[in-house]
Amino acid sequence: MLLSSIRRGFTSRVGPIRTLSSHSEMKDFLDYLDSLKNYEKSGVPKGAGTDSSDGFDLGRMRCLMERFGNPHSKFKAVHIAGTKGKASTAAFVSNILRNEGYSVGCYTSPHILTIRERILLGKSGHLVSAKLLNDLFRRIKPDIDQAMKEENGCISHFEVFTTMAFLLFADENVDFAVIEAGLGGARDATNIISSSGLVASVITTIGEEHLAALGGSLETIAMAKAGIIKQDRPSCKLHDVKLQMLGDHQLQNAATATCVALVLRNLGWSISDKSIRYGLEDTYLLGRSQFLTSEEAEVLGLTGSTVLLDGAHTKESAKALMNTIRMAFPKAQLVFVVAMASDKDHVGFAREILSGVHVETVVLTEAAIAGGVTRTTPASLLRDSWIKASGELGIGIVHDGMAEYSELLKEQPVGSESNLGDGKTVLATESCLKGCLRTANQILSRRGDEKRVIVFTGSLHIAASVLASLAG
Repeated sequence: MLLSSIRRGFTSRVGPIRTLSSHSEMKDFLDYLDSLKNYEKSGVPKGAGTDSSDGFDLGRMRCLMERFGNPHSKFKAVHIAGTKGKASTAAFVSNILRNEGYSVGCYTSPHILTIRERILLGKSGHLVSAKLLNDLFRRIKPDIDQAMKEENGCISHFEVFTTMAFLLFADENVDFAVIEAGLGGARDATNIISSSGLVASVITTIGEEHLAALGGSLETIAMAKAGIIKQDRPSCKLHDVKLQMLGDHQLQNAATATCVALVLRNLGWSISDKSIRYGLEDTYLLGRSQFLTSEEAEVLGLTGSTVLLDGAHTKESAKALMNTIRMAFPKAQLVFVVAMASDKDHVGFAREILSGVHVETVVLTEAAIAGGVTRTTPASLLRDSWIKASGELGIGIVHDGMAEYSELLKEQPVGSESNLGDGKTVLATESCLKGCLRTANQILSRRGDEKRVIVFTGSLHIAASVLASLAG
């Protein structure tokens, strides 16, 4: 697929982005969820994803399923685990199946603008409606409250919402449910699907993210993620199929999804080559290699710039992002706006970005995670990591703790822009999105009419901040 085709796929979502329902429709429901333990917001305990005494308690989920008539036994499931690429692979697989005419439920996390994004239903693949969630919540709340008492209040946000997803899939009588594991696999709340209901287990890339929670080494991560594989059920390991998609990492995700489709075909399910091709071509996700339109860039005050949103937050995904940028924009000025969670490898991420190609400016900022700041990294700490990474790489920088930096922001005569930073990377810190946009514009305006690409990355949450500003 050509770059222009990929951009059309992403930008066609502008309308739906701007018409997403207000959270006020689901206030009671969302307030209840917010009252529960949320590991996306607080961080995952050490060893939580391992099949050990430190792991999450799957007994709670089994009890919840029994309380509601075991809805997870009423559909066929494709279960997806891995460090990176789970949501993209789930989207590819879901679209392939929908193109074949199947009714599909898809469950992924986290969301960008609304929690409704986590559950897609039916042949259309539309977001679950606020009405369906509200109706289901009112129906099951008395039982959830009773279960909460019996479990001493230990049932989590993710466990409740996973229960709701499985109930909706059962109620809608979906042909397939494509389910992304939340953490690890072996002790993930989604891992209650029996081998009889599982048509395929998928493990995408294995990396070092959540190292402590999954046991401390790449070997233990692989073992924890392999916990979703059931005896006598086909599993797809990663294959590198050369499809024309934007970025090598998406090539791998599409290849994995293709392998899943072929496995299902071998099991007797009808899946044509046409459905595979159209399913892959139709796939998009907010905040993953997403280009904004020129009109959206103008709303942000970035007129004339190409704006890319990508939720890369590991050193592996940063490397994949830089490979994509080198391919698509080999000669453009690059400005990065970066916000990251506190449990990520900040130096490793910075090293991959800085070593990929010359970066004009990096604006370091902060973004709320799951509505809170517990896991948010202060911009000043991110700056320390980028200074360390630049020193390791021998890359010259100018940061906002240096006198030279203030000179960059002063008015200078026309024609002096070629001396901006003397080829060094400019590091700036801002506490909010508005400040980031102002600083990026202030520095880029000194570069005249050169091609400019502004990349918002480091987490899906900074991408969400940008999209929320457009939706608002």
